[in-house]
Amino acid sequence: MAARGYEWIAAGSDAADIYLRSLVFGGVGFVALCVFPVVAKWILIGRWKPCEFPVWSLAYLRFWLVKVLLHANPMLLFVGNPLYPLYLRALGARIGKGVTILSHSLPVCTDLLTIGAGTVIRKDSFLLCYRAHAGRIQTGPVTLGRDVFIGEKTVLDIDTRMGDGAQLGHSSALYRGQAVPDGEHWHGSPAQPTDVDYVRVPPTRCRALRRASFGLMTLLQLLFLYMPLALGGTYMLFTEVPAISRQLGPDAGGLASGQLISGALVLSLVLFFGFVVAGLVVLYTVPRLLNLVIKPDKVYPLYGFHYSVHRAVVRMTNIKFFTWLFGDSSYIVYYLKGLGYDLSRVEQTGSNFGTEVQHESPYLVSVGRGTMVADGLSIVNAEYSSTSFRISRASIGSHNFLGNNIAYPVGARTGDNCLLATKVMVPLDGEVRQGVGLLGSPCFEIPRSVERDARFDDLRTGERLRRQLAAKNRYNLRSMALMLFMRWLHTFALTLLALVSIDVYGVLGHVVIAAYLAMTLCFSTLYYILLERCIASFRALRPQLCSIYDPYFWWHERLWKVPDEHLNIYNGTPFKSLIWRMLGVRIGSRVFDDGCYLTERTLTTIGDECTLNAGSKIQCHSQEDGTFKSDGSTLGAGCTLGVSAHVHYGVTMGDGAVLAPDSFLMKGEEVPPNAWWGGNPAGDMPDAPDQSHAEPRKAIRWERA
Repeated sequence: MAARGYEWIAAGSDAADIYLRSLVFGGVGFVALCVFPVVAKWILIGRWKPCEFPVWSLAYLRFWLVKVLLHANPMLLFVGNPLYPLYLRALGARIGKGVTILSHSLPVCTDLLTIGAGTVIRKDSFLLCYRAHAGRIQTGPVTLGRDVFIGEKTVLDIDTRMGDGAQLGHSSALYRGQAVPDGEHWHGSPAQPTDVDYVRVPPTRCRALRRASFGLMTLLQLLFLYMPLALGGTYMLFTEVPAISRQLGPDAGGLASGQLISGALVLSLVLFFGFVVAGLVVLYTVPRLLNLVIKPDKVYPLYGFHYSVHRAVVRMTNIKFFTWLFGDSSYIVYYLKGLGYDLSRVEQTGSNFGTEVQHESPYLVSVGRGTMVADGLSIVNAEYSSTSFRISRASIGSHNFLGNNIAYPVGARTGDNCLLATKVMVPLDGEVRQGVGLLGSPCFEIPRSVERDARFDDLRTGERLRRQLAAKNRYNLRSMALMLFMRWLHTFALTLLALVSIDVYGVLGHVVIAAYLAMTLCFSTLYYILLERCIASFRALRPQLCSIYDPYFWWHERLWKVPDEHLNIYNGTPFKSLIWRMLGVRIGSRVFDDGCYLTERTLTTIGDECTLNAGSKIQCHSQEDGTFKSDGSTLGAGCTLGVSAHVHYGVTMGDGAVLAPDSFLMKGEEVPPNAWWGGNPAGDMPDAPDQSHAEPRKAIRWERA
């Protein structure tokens, strides 16, 4: 269909004809891609019902097909748009009027999702209506009443309920069987009652006509502008650019032609490095101009001009490629300052920020002198209600250390010299904390630092710091150059493969397109696996305790630069375990991985028949206050990691142990066999509503439409 559509566009007589043909084909293609998952869901599943079934079964195959089609859906581009809830309704979800959904985590078992009118669901939250447990998929309802608020980085397990006007705070979770009564505010993992009000922006008038107009205008913009530009632009690229058109003409010279290779070389250089240079220019100019129309602390209605501008700024300034490139080095500071961050008088450490930093508005972020941030920081400086939004300044104090996977909201009650542990729930009430550490959700105070982390203090000041920092900067520059070169080399190989495919298209026909997609997937996977193993010299990592100014740490950082986004396509398939094994993970047989992330592959051991849920993570390192520590973590046979569960370094989980959703299993913990642990920080939960001890559900058939 793609080939026929391109051929039809290419038959256009002039630019206007090409535009009209691109408009028609793009519109039809977009509608088809959106409708196909809906049709497939109703044919393969019918209506989702509460049930369970084993992984790797035929029932799981139908479940997986529907999940993959939904995740490859272009409607995900409409998250935060009134059209998105309408699409979920077409998939069977019961969603009321005026619902705002900002999370890209698409619910799969949509018939089990009920959302009342006026509800707000913030980004990075999980409402999947299913989970994997002990080698089985369990589905269950998630029910939200009217005017509910769901915070950032939250998890709602199956069989959970929130009443009308209820709130669930940031970095929180509802475990299976938990229910928040009407009007109550809960937070924590597992959630518990609180007096904190998480809806801090007053409502405005946002009528149904405004929502409908916004959705219609967005759709028309996509169909009449973006689609024709993408399709017609591709055609013009192939026909008007000499470096490409020569490869498509009758005088291309065949597969062995040097002209083919030179054309791929020029094209890949222009595309890749043109994106890098032009991307930085656009990032530093266009969002700044757009931001001029948005005033801090002013309340704006949703789904209007200001909302469109705000969402455009969010999308443009959160491009992951550039944080990946500059992160874990001194140069991330200059990149973030160029975006608009207020970093005060920077006290350069060489690792001020990791490779994963996101925000709502970079122009209202302040970070104090001497603060270090690990990966996964989300600066929540936009506040939403069901009808309005407001952006405000979020300020992080000086000489702080922020661990992994933290949502830092506006109004956070933390000051200078604080340690915010991994997955901590940053407090919004009480006195301003200073000179302390905060751990857990809800958080409690711990010592700011320990004696072990002070052993390298002599490297943090004076001449030794300047000397070691300069050496680290040189090493990081070489790492950045190497990774850019390897990414360009990957682009060159795919470009060459594409030109070869075009060359043989006339012989083999449409099968070339399918073959190209399959080959690029296989090639990309094997390419980056080989790259990572080469950097590691095909050896396993060893536990370390050193300063971030130790050359070993610089080499370890280089491993984090190897791209691994391609791994996500294998989630929920047997191939994921095979790839982990090729990357050096000691992993057993029949492991089900629905989206777990392993930071240090060769320090991780996973036993037979383990179950790893979406958003879970095994992190075998820490770098608090410039001290790098790493150690192996081991999961015994039959272990289960819940959705968004986080396992730290030096951890051992016994056979059959379970870690609940959104839990944080701290460094050095030993979980006994068959134990149920949960919470943040995780501990033994013998009286929890444990699904493994509950009476098993019968596997029932889905109701056919």
